[in-house]
Amino acid sequence: MEIRAAARNDLPALERLWREFEREVPPPPHVDHDPGQELEEVREIAEAGLAFLAESDGAAVGFALARQTGARLGRLTDLYVVPDARRGGVAAALVSAVVGALAERGVEYLDLEVTAANTGARAVYHRWGFGEDVVVLVAPVAALRERLAPGRHAESFASLHVQTDAVADVERAVRAFAPRIGSAASQVVGPRNGWVTVYDEVTDEDPTALVRFAREVSSRMGAVVVALSLEVDEVVRMVALDRGGIVDEYLSVPEFYGPLAPGDVIGLAANPTVLARLTGADPQRVRDAAPTAASPADLPPAREILAELAAVLGLEGALHGHAGPRG
Repeated sequence: MEIRAAARNDLPALERLWREFEREVPPPPHVDHDPGQELEEVREIAEAGLAFLAESDGAAVGFALARQTGARLGRLTDLYVVPDARRGGVAAALVSAVVGALAERGVEYLDLEVTAANTGARAVYHRWGFGEDVVVLVAPVAALRERLAPGRHAESFASLHVQTDAVADVERAVRAFAPRIGSAASQVVGPRNGWVTVYDEVTDEDPTALVRFAREVSSRMGAVVVALSLEVDEVVRMVALDRGGIVDEYLSVPEFYGPLAPGDVIGLAANPTVLARLTGADPQRVRDAAPTAASPADLPPAREILAELAAVLGLEGALHGHAGPRG
């Protein structure tokens, strides 16, 4: 494998690789796309000496492009390796060449842009030492107009489901712990389908309090507990515990509250095997009922996700907040 600076006669190879990159990772729908202009920028970068090619047996298999954007800052604008040449250190070698060239020009920092959904690339960049700096968020204007309309209330509510028929034992555990989260009143309902359900207004608005409450009840009773919540009408949370320990977590939009390390994003996808063991649910149905995405707009309505997930797990009463009847 050879890594070298691209010359003018390498422009056809750069263009071919760039087009393969565009086909594999197309730009987001909200970004204006002018291939002609972007290819002209590729040529400019090559002439500036910041385009690099990776070659194997004389064939170009990857490229990296960079710009110097300030006295001390450079940007990695493009990085691509053909599928057959991946996992062999080619991408790292290309970026190393970029870093070396920029360092010779006095550059001290390198940044790049990557889509939130590209978890594989983000994991690699984190491993190399990149970290989040400025996070750019995007939303459809039509959706913003609807959600920001005057008078629209984004509702949040939660339920805690204890795998037991011992209602009195759940009531004692709830009475003992509720004051510690500032709760003046909790409601215990059931048993229904082998589960006792707990509702509390504090946990409706505070996911941290919900998990604390679930952990305490699970620990005190040595029982399986599943906490479910709808948060600001946008995102669904599920936390499963066994004897006080969290064994599975799910958040329909893992980075709804801010950027996470790629491993943490993966950790917020429901584990069908664990949930099947705890609840008897069918693993494939669990997988289908617990989708994740980078934005609520990319998923079905959150209430639909909550209803389907609760049904698959055999949990009743998850959709009713304190303002309405329990059922």
